[in-house]
Amino acid sequence: MPVRVAVVDKDLCQPRKCGQECIRFCPIVRGGGKRAIYMDEQLGHPVITDLCTACGICVRKCPFEAITIVNLPSELGEDCVHQYGPSGFKLFRLPMPKLGRVLGIIGQNAMGKTTIAKILAGELRPNLCTNSQVSTEDIIRFFRGTELQPYLTRLYRGEVKVVHKPQYIELIPMYVKGTVKDVLMKISDNEEKVTKIAEKLNLTHLLNRDVDKLSGGELQRLAIAAALLRDADTYIFDEPTTHLDIVERLRVAEAIKDIASGDKYVIVIDHDLAVLDYLADQVVILYGKPGAYGIVSHMRGGAREGGINEYLNGYLTSENMLIRKEPIKFRVKPAPRPIQKEKVLLEWTDLTKRLGDFELEVKAGVIHRGEVIGVLGPQRNWQDNLCQAPRQ
Repeated sequence: MPVRVAVVDKDLCQPRKCGQECIRFCPIVRGGGKRAIYMDEQLGHPVITDLCTACGICVRKCPFEAITIVNLPSELGEDCVHQYGPSGFKLFRLPMPKLGRVLGIIGQNAMGKTTIAKILAGELRPNLCTNSQVSTEDIIRFFRGTELQPYLTRLYRGEVKVVHKPQYIELIPMYVKGTVKDVLMKISDNEEKVTKIAEKLNLTHLLNRDVDKLSGGELQRLAIAAALLRDADTYIFDEPTTHLDIVERLRVAEAIKDIASGDKYVIVIDHDLAVLDYLADQVVILYGKPGAYGIVSHMRGGAREGGINEYLNGYLTSENMLIRKEPIKFRVKPAPRPIQKEKVLLEWTDLTKRLGDFELEVKAGVIHRGEVIGVLGPQRNWQDNLCQAPRQ
């Protein structure tokens, strides 16, 4: 029998508005009145039980496209690591980090990448997709015979110190106050070490700036600097290149690579395939259906050994699995886009704008309707100010 993944997206589901049509039209009712789908008042949305036969009626009746039912190979049922509540997202398998090597994790959004980071950081205890309470001994026993068993054993005993750089760096100013130097010195009182990390991540000119005055890219570099200053056994970086230009991404990649020594685990989750190719010694690919289930592929090398190339091609050779209908191809000279200049949308003369100690000089130009405008430049130069500058 295949494994049935039946998911109700709680964010999309609105049972009061539709009159719970998914429940009313479900044909499966067994002895004692047990239904294949019922309304859970505590959760606030319908829950699909193991009576479901995947007839698909509830999927077609749902006006909000909140229900997903997928049949997977039966062998995956033994690899289910975590499920977010009844009829919630399921994660199958976990990657196995190795000492002294950088593990890269790639995949679409809502596939379970952050869930993996939280499990490997010890912030989330996997429930092994069971309704009963799972102990740490059960989790360790589940992964016996794999390289994860000794890692999780040490993690749950408190013998592994983990530093987890989170994904949402925009929240930092809500919890951290003071200047950049104040924040870094609280982590390490070694001023020489702080100065070295600041130079490596191009933060030297920002040391006296308040955290709440930093841009997205500057907050990202501050979060990475804070992680690198801590002494740990495992470093997990969740999307460390977001908000960064290509020069800053290379700086961050170099800094992360420097800590990957023989007695450290380093895990990087990112969408920038070029950075991952440069950083990662090994890669795992997450595939499945966003918001419904995610499957961790077998370990593979970087681009040279086929890992990233397989992700771009959309076909995983060792699993014989097609994860995308069309491959992603990069052309040196893409087909020219026909341009037909239409009505002028915006026109401006030479101008200068000052925002605090920042000065922006703009040459005269014009934008027509239907044009695609590309904005390039390093961090904290002019892109954000150009987009936010008041209209003259």
